[in-house]
Amino acid sequence: MTSAAHFLSSSELGYPGSMSTAEVPFSQLIQRSRETVAALESSPRRRLRLGRRDGQDLILESAERAEAEDEALNMASRLFFSLIKNDDGARALLLALPDVFPWVRFLPEGDVQRFLIELVETAAASSELGNMAALAPVVTAWRDTAEIYADPELYQALSAPLEGTDYGPVPAPVGE
Repeated sequence: MTSAAHFLSSSELGYPGSMSTAEVPFSQLIQRSRETVAALESSPRRRLRLGRRDGQDLILESAERAEAEDEALNMASRLFFSLIKNDDGARALLLALPDVFPWVRFLPEGDVQRFLIELVETAAASSELGNMAALAPVVTAWRDTAEIYADPELYQALSAPLEGTDYGPVPAPVGE
């Protein structure tokens, strides 16, 4: 049994780490489907990247594996959402955040907390929908914000008052 003082590494936990996804041309799936399925089944991650010349690459994996990954993501999202609801859990997540997103070190403390809340809430909502696409823009926007704070000249340029014409109050969007 592992003591509480022993922390397992990602390799000890069985995380894939740098394990890459095997890649084959999309045309191989059509021309040699049996060989392609055999390559899928023998690949370490049980998934193939289908490279396409005329569009985005696709990932091929069994429905059972995709459903298991979706369920694992849903459980992790619910776990993080539950953790953030209490002080100890939120503190633990805040302490772990720089390991996952090193650039949060450039954000003001209050913004780190706001990022964590937005990240966890978006992950939970996205997981519930079965579509994690909304998560990437959240991370990108906060990373871009951290980049501004990291560069004093850029921060000064973007936070200085605008010189020139005052265009007056901004009208409310139509329909509000």
